[in-house]
Amino acid sequence: MRQFRQIWSKRSEKWDMLALTGTLLKWILLGSGVGILAGTASAFFLRSLDIASNLRLDHPWLLFFLPAGGALVSYLYLKFGKNSAKGNNLILEQIHDGHETIPLRMAPLVLFGTIVTHLFGGSAGREGTAVQMGGSLAEWFGKMLRVGPVDRKILLICGISGGFGSIFGTPLAGTVFGLEVLAIGLISHEAIIPAFIAAFVGNLVTSTFWGVSHIHYSMGVIPELDWLVVLKVVLASILFGLTSRAFSELTHALKKGYARLFKNPVIKSAVGGLVIIGLVYVVGSRDYLGLGIPLIQSSFSELVSPLSFLFKLVFTSLTLGAGFQGGEVTPLFVIGSTLGNALSGFLHLYAPFLAGLGFIAVFCGATNTPIACFLMGIELFGSEGAIYLFIACIVSYLFSGHTGIYTSQQIGISKSHWISIPQGTTLSSAKNFRNSKKDRPSS
Repeated sequence: MRQFRQIWSKRSEKWDMLALTGTLLKWILLGSGVGILAGTASAFFLRSLDIASNLRLDHPWLLFFLPAGGALVSYLYLKFGKNSAKGNNLILEQIHDGHETIPLRMAPLVLFGTIVTHLFGGSAGREGTAVQMGGSLAEWFGKMLRVGPVDRKILLICGISGGFGSIFGTPLAGTVFGLEVLAIGLISHEAIIPAFIAAFVGNLVTSTFWGVSHIHYSMGVIPELDWLVVLKVVLASILFGLTSRAFSELTHALKKGYARLFKNPVIKSAVGGLVIIGLVYVVGSRDYLGLGIPLIQSSFSELVSPLSFLFKLVFTSLTLGAGFQGGEVTPLFVIGSTLGNALSGFLHLYAPFLAGLGFIAVFCGATNTPIACFLMGIELFGSEGAIYLFIACIVSYLFSGHTGIYTSQQIGISKSHWISIPQGTTLSSAKNFRNSKKDRPSS
């Protein structure tokens, strides 16, 4: 094998078409391998999630086991998880020249933990689980093939794209998400072909081979392009961005607060489960538990409570802050679509139209991935409202500031020339950097 590589390398230096063809064939094979693994894992996860969600709806008393379920999952992570507890951030760190190993155990741990969260009523999503399964399986796949450091990073990006594209049925968004989520303002095309192959194959495996269907929504009638409509969309998008910022800040603050109050993660999750149960009875509704898909569907078909977005935001932040497993993206879809629905009366715009914009814009602000979210909007809602979808994404992206749900995401380029942040600063340290600058005496 080594001799074959040497011969291929020498000949590729003379004939660039040979090198380019070899690269394409190589990544068709490797990207497809990651896509098959990620797509199969996503299909199993989605089927398991449906079963768990239906059981919870059929047996409301399961909610009272939420503290015990959270404690069990935290114990398993404490006992066996090692660095798996870092979740998505571990994968981002390894792509950014990290020196840790992503253990294969991350996949079954996050799968089990997320199912437990949804079975007993925690408010969480599924994207984090899919990305972590994809990343850990890609790492294992790379080890089996003994790939080098550069190819390992590309395979990890494939794991992100394959997991994301297969869990939502959006291969184009999945492709760009894996590239765009690494650093704000910078996209490297080095992995664009492998990421697309992984996302495309992953989605194909999930939907076609395993027969798992994805939910799609309709924005209905799209308004004619008009300056007043554009102005209203910009205003709504500013609110979407600020809401995503509030979600990110609250979730991080609750994680720190819970950890400060409860040093033992097992106790922390148990207490967090009790808080969720108490909140259910304070609010008087169980609509904000689980993924919240019915709330999204209602946002596109009828008027919902104007406080639905706020309740879902608080429920999800409390759930994730207490250490329960699951993603943030589907709850962000709920928050965005219900907020858009609520704004329709004030802005005098069609509710499903604003719900669709909020759906992608709040997610965009929390992940700092405007191109991926725009493509997701096209894949889910069609291209008729492309201009409005793009406006919603870029405005929300700007007004979410240098915050986000992934603390290991780096800042490649600041969102404003008036905000000076060194390139490569992570979101977790950006706030401390800005605070330190404020505290310096002026010269």
